[in-house]
Amino acid sequence: MRPVTKIDQIETMILDIPTIRGHVLSMATMRTQTAVLVKVKFSDGSEGIGEGTTIGGLSYGAESPESIQSAIETYMAPALTGRDGNDVNGAIQLIDRLVKGNRIAKAAVEGALWDGLGKRVNVPLSQLFGGAVHDKLPVAWTLASGNSETDIAEALEMIEIRRHNIFKLKIGKRSVRDDVAHVARIKQAVGDAASVRVDINTAWSLQEARWGLKGLQEAGCELVEQPLPARYRKAMAELASGYEIAVMADEALNGPEDALEVAAAKAADVFAVKVAQSGGLKRASEVIAIGQAAGLGLYGGTMLETGLGTAAALQLFATVETLRWGTEFFGPLLLTDDILANPVVYRDFCVEIPRGPGIGATLDPDKTDFYRRDRGRTMKAVAGK
Repeated sequence: MRPVTKIDQIETMILDIPTIRGHVLSMATMRTQTAVLVKVKFSDGSEGIGEGTTIGGLSYGAESPESIQSAIETYMAPALTGRDGNDVNGAIQLIDRLVKGNRIAKAAVEGALWDGLGKRVNVPLSQLFGGAVHDKLPVAWTLASGNSETDIAEALEMIEIRRHNIFKLKIGKRSVRDDVAHVARIKQAVGDAASVRVDINTAWSLQEARWGLKGLQEAGCELVEQPLPARYRKAMAELASGYEIAVMADEALNGPEDALEVAAAKAADVFAVKVAQSGGLKRASEVIAIGQAAGLGLYGGTMLETGLGTAAALQLFATVETLRWGTEFFGPLLLTDDILANPVVYRDFCVEIPRGPGIGATLDPDKTDFYRRDRGRTMKAVAGK
């Protein structure tokens, strides 16, 4: 009988890392990204690492970095300590019973458990989900300065250096007319050299969305992400059936139950699948399966994770045969510094799948120590305008 590898300790830390520019969303402007890192130590001396990251504090969703850390330290860690570290599914089921919601916190702990297991059996995390079928994936870049000329210059530079030829524009703060004109200027500038999509982050009413989708479609935009609040599924279905432009669900997808309801309501053409928003790698794989079964397009979504969370997501999406709409795993590129000793690689309009056991990522201890919040450094993460 082999000795059981038990979970000995679960540690968390909050990092505040500046962004390279203001990242303008419909609900906030980000100038710093805050990530919660999780380290799980096992009885055999092995370790696993994971990340839980949200966008814009509490302006995006119900979890904040502080609540993620509290949920892990107060409720999840005591329940998991002493359990079999290889029984990841058992840990997922236990925490689902003990902790309601808190999907990002769950995803952070689960990621660390999968990472530890992959390292112990010396296989990449993708192997634990059936095996990778890609070694790189198309990757989008978000244009979110809010200024048309700035965004055009940024897009043309990205095309020139062959880093991105898919662009997602964050809109929704201005009038529909102004936003459509902004998108049209950028699409005209990049022409057929790039795909242009938009993300509204739930900011429009149904009436605004009708006008908006019509104008965006005429401007050559290919996809619109979550134009309406998540609960308006019938209205989303109207938009999906009424226009040729693809309608993508994002905030409406919080795990497989939501995915099933959105698919049944025909409330989207595409699923933006986010590991953190789904509740972890396992639940994200279930969201992917539902989208595949429903014949919907798939897109690898981000919560603007650091390289750690990005690497974990890449391991999962490397196993997905068809990603019609690519991915947006550019999170590390938005930050002024990388916390990985082996940063994720971006080239030729793609992001490469990390190699090595587990997630395939190793933290740089000097960087994590420098950016961790409990060392007394404070930064303002978001602004209202």
